Amino acid sequence: MFLVRFVSYRPIIHRLIFQSPLYFPHSCPFSSFQIQNFDEVNLIHYKDWLSPNEVIKIFQNLKDPNSALNLLNQISKRKDYKPNEAIYSVVVKNLAMTRNFDAIDTLMEKIKFERKCRLSDDFFYDVIKIYGHLAGRINRAIETLFDMPNYKCWPSVRTFNFVLNLLVNTKQFDVVHKVYIRASELGVEIDACCLNIIVKGLCHCGELDAAYKVFDEFPKQNCQPNVRTFSTIMHALCERGRVDEALGLLERMEKENVEPDAIVFNTLISGLRKRRRVDEGIEVFKKVMLKGCDPNPGTYQEVLYAMLDAKRYLEAKDFMDVMIDKRVNPSFESYKLLIHGLCNGKLLGDLDRVLRQMVRHGFVPRMGLWREILGCLFPDGDCCTTCSYEKILAN
Repeated sequence: MFLVRFVSYRPIIHRLIFQSPLYFPHSCPFSSFQIQNFDEVNLIHYKDWLSPNEVIKIFQNLKDPNSALNLLNQISKRKDYKPNEAIYSVVVKNLAMTRNFDAIDTLMEKIKFERKCRLSDDFFYDVIKIYGHLAGRINRAIETLFDMPNYKCWPSVRTFNFVLNLLVNTKQFDVVHKVYIRASELGVEIDACCLNIIVKGLCHCGELDAAYKVFDEFPKQNCQPNVRTFSTIMHALCERGRVDEALGLLERMEKENVEPDAIVFNTLISGLRKRRRVDEGIEVFKKVMLKGCDPNPGTYQEVLYAMLDAKRYLEAKDFMDVMIDKRVNPSFESYKLLIHGLCNGKLLGDLDRVLRQMVRHGFVPRMGLWREILGCLFPDGDCCTTCSYEKILAN
């Protein structure tokens, strides 16, 4: 009988014992502690046992994030202190919030000296990102990258590429190559993304011939140029008026079975437009459609601008209809240029239609554009009528 009762009450007994704070005293929620402000408490002499999760909660609830390093120094003297990456990460986050980058330097030296826990590549990626983006300490970001093995952590290609891209974006092109050639020291295997960053850097500083030579590096590194490689060089070529070379790269893409995307076609159409080669730009657009590549709004807008630059206003008007059918709204500037052209051509019927369409898409013509429209409607200079229209529009 006793055994039957024990079995029937066993789930209740199990819940009372094994879910009790007495059984797992360290799993108590941090809110059970009676300290309201840990910024003002000396945790060296705090008697209750602190688990790593509770330590993290302390840092997460600091009223003054700048006190994080001082608090960590206190906690690290406790017997129950077990450092881990999560604790260091929240301390770094607190210090970054207050832009106390010198304290982050101090923390990194403390971690390296103590050697009490292993840190992951993700941790260093975040620290390097703080140095590079938030602090603007590019040299410190590079130093941290090459210091990672001293923490018994080797950088991933993602972290290595982040530093390379950081150098390119800050136009430190002379440093990019110095970092790149030291990849083997860090055990980093060069990938296509890494080479693309090098190509981008060379293009930005105008070294197009050197960028071409990087193509030869791809097979040597067991990599293949991708669509981003080609689009980067195409953009640089078109910016310098070398559109035919850019078109040649499109043929090379086809031979190497690299599918062009909308960015490639946008770059080529824009380059042809700037050279006033409108028909070729339209042909490139048709090629986009035939290849089944989805043009983006920028593709349609480039073709429209090409037609407007060539003063082919009726074609532009019809192409606007195509855009709207594809749920791509023309820009305010394109409406302005089209109305200007229709006014010059005295195409009043088309002008009325385009103007109504413009308003439907939420664009309101400015006073200068209204004056141009009224001047087209009243070419004889009917001052009274024109002034009355202007008064109505002004109100």
